[in-house]
Amino acid sequence: MVTVAILIGSESDRQIAERSAKVLESGSVDYEIKVLSAHRNPAELEEYIQKSDADVFIAIAGLSAALPGVIASRTKKPVIGVPVSSKLGGIDALLSIVQMPKGVPVACVGIDNGENAAHLALRILGKN
Repeated sequence: MVTVAILIGSESDRQIAERSAKVLESGSVDYEIKVLSAHRNPAELEEYIQKSDADVFIAIAGLSAALPGVIASRTKKPVIGVPVSSKLGGIDALLSIVQMPKGVPVACVGIDNGENAAHLALRILGKN
């Protein structure tokens, strides 16, 4: 069983995921990091979400940052989005994550702030 699933849209986001992982480790929370793109691996992502026993999802994505919203549309579990700086300094990803439609909530932390995503996950889990 994994308590927090950290999903990244591409391998280039791993450094941010590792920062989330360090915070989760300090809170003695088990996690896993998976690379699953909402655009390149939609079927695999869907299967992972449905089979996951994680209590919280952290989704790290840049550019269109569809990953957090896709996850939130497929589960009732909490989803925390981390926008990644890239073409527009991360503003494009930030706006994509915070502008979710009603009924598909995604919590959003600051650009490249994987640490705060993990701190929020710890609070959701009652570990902080």
